[in-house]
Amino acid sequence: MEFSLIQKVVVWALPVLFAITVHEVAHGWVASKFGDQTARLAGRLTLNPIKHIDLVGTIIIPLVLLLVSPVIFGWAKPVPVDARNLHNPRRDMVIVALAGPVSNLLMAFIWALLARWALYSPPWFSTPLEAMGWAGIEINVMLAVLNCLPIPPLDGGRALSNILPARWSWHYYRFEPYGFFVLLILMFTGLLSYIMVPPMIFLIQGIASLVGLK
Repeated sequence: MEFSLIQKVVVWALPVLFAITVHEVAHGWVASKFGDQTARLAGRLTLNPIKHIDLVGTIIIPLVLLLVSPVIFGWAKPVPVDARNLHNPRRDMVIVALAGPVSNLLMAFIWALLARWALYSPPWFSTPLEAMGWAGIEINVMLAVLNCLPIPPLDGGRALSNILPARWSWHYYRFEPYGFFVLLILMFTGLLSYIMVPPMIFLIQGIASLVGLK
């Protein structure tokens, strides 16, 4: 079924909002378990999207990409984490960084269950619900794969910078201001899709198979 632009926005809005919000909350929640209460004290350990929305990253960029690109992503206001408060800063920061992508994979599974449940719903309800379920799977898998790329300030870059020896880590961390421009170059040259699509297809098919979706 073909959706109009407004229908696409309605279908994708909730999955995108939850994907980005839960991703950030996961960072702060895991950090709090390892001793850093910065996010909690800032009131960021909440699923209230208003606390996390970034006008550009949460609204404008996803809307533009929905119109022009097969790859849709976005970001929320980063949850503050102070590594100095962590029990074991370098080790714990790796886990804190990876908490975001892991939360996206868990959400993808939940959306898959919703899409599966939609198959047993009345026809007038099942089509938009199934479409929203698939949108939830796709956006969460996309964010998980994207954030695992070893490009700072993505989560994969933050994790890698805390795995590398201290001297290498320092040099690698200095690359962070240019990471966003690298992503833009990869996206506009098509290399980002070339890198991301194979693992995305693998994960989407695997999650769909787990719940019996075709």
